[in-house]
Amino acid sequence: MQMVKNFFIALLVVWLSLVILMPKKALYYKLEEVLETQSIKINEKKIEEGLFSLTLYGVDVYVKGIKLATIEKVNFFTLLLYTRMDIETLTLDDSLKNMTPTEISEVVASHGIWMPLKINIYAEGSFGKAEGHINIDEKNMRLDFNESKGIEMLKPNLKQDEKGWYYETSF
Repeated sequence: MQMVKNFFIALLVVWLSLVILMPKKALYYKLEEVLETQSIKINEKKIEEGLFSLTLYGVDVYVKGIKLATIEKVNFFTLLLYTRMDIETLTLDDSLKNMTPTEISEVVASHGIWMPLKINIYAEGSFGKAEGHINIDEKNMRLDFNESKGIEMLKPNLKQDEKGWYYETSF
């Protein structure tokens, strides 16, 4: 019994060491490099590194050299077995206001090792609330607009079923 206890304590110490000492900024810069190969550039004003998190402030997102969005705050939180990304106040460029809501107050994307090929998404904004997922194995995304309000501009891209309006796409 003592040996099992020591094994789990050692495992916990190794896991905590990995999470706390993980080079979070270096991983973020590697993400920037990967996105840049897809013509996506991210500029941030400030980066803060915590024990389990990395927070970016004043983020500008450029696609093919065109500023597409501004994000007030992005927080990456990881425990290796569970990762969560919180986006606060995402403002899209005014040129997109005819196609999509330009202000999204909150976006949460989470991933757990118990479902390795699925990323859960929650969003809240002027359109109401949306929940959905990205299925990496099937290469598709579905967002259900549960509390929809002011989605008239989105309706040409939405479908309807018994649960309500939803958006579905493949990649």
